[in-house]
Formats: sequence, structure tokens, C-alpha cells
Amino acid sequence: MKLDERCRYAKTHEWARKEGNELVIGISDHAQHSLGDIVFVDLPKVGASFGAGAAFGVVESVKAASDIYVPVAGKITAVNSQLQDSPDLINKDPYGDGWIVRLAPEDPSAFDKLLSPADYEKIAAED
Repeated sequence: MKLDERCRYAKTHEWARKEGNELVIGISDHAQHSLGDIVFVDLPKVGASFGAGAAFGVVESVKAASDIYVPVAGKITAVNSQLQDSPDLINKDPYGDGWIVRLAPEDPSAFDKLLSPADYEKIAAED
């Protein structure tokens, strides 16, 4: 299982990484591996606001469909439109080209309350 040391993680297997005043969000390498080949991603609308822990989209794989949850409250500022034609980018590069949304957090300090890579690794190992 690959981890990105720059990221913080949610128990629901999403990651968040600070880039300027925004957070880039995706699903972890562990999550994409568990799902298998991803064939579709349902993306939210830019400008939509979500509370922490709310489902903002769906990832469908050959095995299952799974909700994606926003790890911190905020407003969607961008979506990765490449995923509409190439949802498998999440499988190939979950921390890079496979990012899902950018979010302006309501409370930037909420990022610091997410799981560290080491803490997430322990939770993922129990799956």
C-alpha cells in the first residue's frame, strides 16, 4: 500500500493534501486497490458545499459502487474532469492524476485533525 506523506487521511479512505488555500481530495491507494478497476466516477458540481463526512460522489468499479466522502467541510472549487473519460487514472495514480476534487475548506485547521499517514496505515491494515 502506497501512502503520500504530504496527505492526511479519513477513516473512510479519502485523502486530502494542502495546496495553497485549498485541499486536493482523492481516494487512497488502499481504497482503489480494494475496489479494483474503476470504470466510472460521479463528480459533484463546482460550487457545491458539503459538511464534513458528507458523500460528494460515487466511484464505480467492476466489483462495486462506493460513495466518496468529503473529509472536511467546504466548497468544491474544481473537479478532475479527466476522470469522466479516464476513470482508471485513480487506479494508476491515486495521489497524482487521479485526484477527484479541489475544496476550499470552511475551517483550514480541520485538515490537521485528519489521520496521519501512519495512523491511516494502521486502520487500512485492519480492512
